[in-house]
Amino acid sequence: MSKLNKKTVALHNLGCKVNAYETEAMQQMLTEAGFQIVDFSEKADIYIINTCTVTNMADRKSRQMLHRAKKQNPEGIVIAAGCYVQTKKEEALLDPAVDIVVGNNKKHELINILKAYEEENRKIETVLPIQCTKEYENLWLTEPKEHTRAFIKVQDGCNQFCSYCIIPYARGRVRSRGISHVLKETKELADHGYQEIVLTGIHLSSYGTDTGEELLHLIEETARIPGIKRIRLGSLEPRIVTEEFAKALSGIEKVCPHFHLSLQSGCDATLARMNRKYTTGEYEESCNILRKYFEHPAITTDVIVGFPEESEEEFGQTKAFLEKIHFYEMHVFKYSRRKGTKAAEMEGQITEPVKAGRSQDLIALGEKMSEEFREYYLGREVEILIEEPFFLEGEVYYGGYTKEYVKAAVKSKTDISNTFVKGRITKRLLSGVYLAE
Repeated sequence: MSKLNKKTVALHNLGCKVNAYETEAMQQMLTEAGFQIVDFSEKADIYIINTCTVTNMADRKSRQMLHRAKKQNPEGIVIAAGCYVQTKKEEALLDPAVDIVVGNNKKHELINILKAYEEENRKIETVLPIQCTKEYENLWLTEPKEHTRAFIKVQDGCNQFCSYCIIPYARGRVRSRGISHVLKETKELADHGYQEIVLTGIHLSSYGTDTGEELLHLIEETARIPGIKRIRLGSLEPRIVTEEFAKALSGIEKVCPHFHLSLQSGCDATLARMNRKYTTGEYEESCNILRKYFEHPAITTDVIVGFPEESEEEFGQTKAFLEKIHFYEMHVFKYSRRKGTKAAEMEGQITEPVKAGRSQDLIALGEKMSEEFREYYLGREVEILIEEPFFLEGEVYYGGYTKEYVKAAVKSKTDISNTFVKGRITKRLLSGVYLAE
């Protein structure tokens, strides 16, 4: 395709695992078209920033990276792609650092968009009205950067409209990827030596609600592919965890007992203001069901502190609930006022110092619970999928993860990357890393 395919391209990703998947898919697309990929810190002919808009800070970081790219090579082509430009199209078009604007559901057209820019030599914008889009954008990734674990995007969009979240406006409504397409990519990944996959999406629990398929069926089908030894699931809504769902999952040996159940608050009044569609009681029941069917499952979550009108009493309820559930890991976020969401207009906005104090409180609690979860495995035999070597006090160790996503390491004089190793956990080697012998 003309002289474009001789050019160098640097890509930079901002945001979630779905964004990361899409960035790697674009890179693979460019490589197959003959472009040369270089590090983002280098001078390149083309820069692609896959942007994020989940918070105001994400918008700011997106703009900063676009300006950094143009500064590195004023003559280079700078492409702003993804969520920030989807919600701030006019702002992106007016930015002198930006040459091409590529919205969501248009990334698969990247090569043709570049060709059009070369021919027309003018600023190009390809942003769909994402709220009206019903088609799933079939990107393809068979050679991820990670060497043992591969993320597979199976779903896009969200219909939940939580009061704090801009994502439905950036990603549109729920769109599911066809099972046959997922299975074909999974098989290619297995053929390339990947043994563990992670099924991910913007709102994974909604998979199939637009097509009549079911997430459970997708999991069952991917488990049948030879070569794939482990299946992890991205973030789930607690309501999907029913007796039937958990029992079926427990019967699929390849499914890892590692579940990220989004919570956001342990207070029912706060959950209602957030427009989360469950109660703490329902959430607790989902955790109990998982613990019924899996021995010591790793349950992780997200928590937002400092949501509008969150009183000390409400925060105390959240902290007590977190201790009661006893998570493996918690991702704690300070509420960020996001223009365009209902929560941004709410009364009772919490001050930054209060948010920071509550955040530190929960982070400390999370670290304590994580350590307690890992200590359970002392003296127990585990199976580790080895990822890579590291050095400690002159010794060579190979580290990886158990099914529960506990990091463990073994000593080895030979390269055992991307192999399964069994061993008994004997002691803590480093913070968050345990020795298996």
